[in-house]
Amino acid sequence: MRDGLTRKIQAPANPSGYRLFLEKFRASLIVISGAAEGNEIVVDQRRVTLGRGPGVDLAFDNPSMSQQHAVLEFVTDGFRVSDLESTNGVEVNGKRAKQADLHHGDRFALGNQVFQLLIEKRETAPRTYVVTED
Repeated sequence: MRDGLTRKIQAPANPSGYRLFLEKFRASLIVISGAAEGNEIVVDQRRVTLGRGPGVDLAFDNPSMSQQHAVLEFVTDGFRVSDLESTNGVEVNGKRAKQADLHHGDRFALGNQVFQLLIEKRETAPRTYVVTED
């Protein structure tokens, strides 16, 4: 509505949904190019801000990145990257995006810093029962 009185309210995040996701899957970012190339960063927070810093969760020494460049956040059953009004923008799989849902293997660039999202199913040990004979 555009009556000037209606506010858009964001639904609260479902913390149990994220915990359930982490029980089943392991999410990580692989740094493909730029500062820290070749490193793997485990994503174990619901929301991670990326940039040069200060005030970000993951800081990189890369002049092509804004101080607070983008945010990676868990949504429903996966992740979304959103541009935080950065100077050089965000590209997902080679296309400019203000916001995009990410899937296993997707690449996103913040300036010339490129990341790849990996989502791997966690191996769980089968349940074991001890049966005693009475």
